Amino acid sequence: MPLYEHVLIARQDLSNAQAEGLVEHFSTVLADNGGKVVESEYWGVKTMAYKINKNRKGHYAFLRSDAPAPAVQEMERLARLHDDVMRVLTIKVDKHAEGPSIQMQKRDERGDRGDRRR
Repeated sequence: MPLYEHVLIARQDLSNAQAEGLVEHFSTVLADNGGKVVESEYWGVKTMAYKINKNRKGHYAFLRSDAPAPAVQEMERLARLHDDVMRVLTIKVDKHAEGPSIQMQKRDERGDRGDRRR
């Protein structure tokens, strides 16, 4: 089955438990349609670059899934219809990266960014 990575942005006025509940809900949607969620991460409330629906911040969640295309399409359709979800991004990948995502790594683990004094 194809491998996908999904990022969900939920409204900022939700509690952490409600935002994590959305992740569980969409994980079960994928599972009910023949897919599975390999890993999920809750990134917390982050400030966005621009306002979406009059919101400056949002709850970010990241999912790695192994699912057929119809399951992903159904999950995206339900996410777009859900009132608490502001944005959904799905990317098809060749393989999942090992370990935590870049957002969850500590700054000193991310590697050297080079000399910025030039």
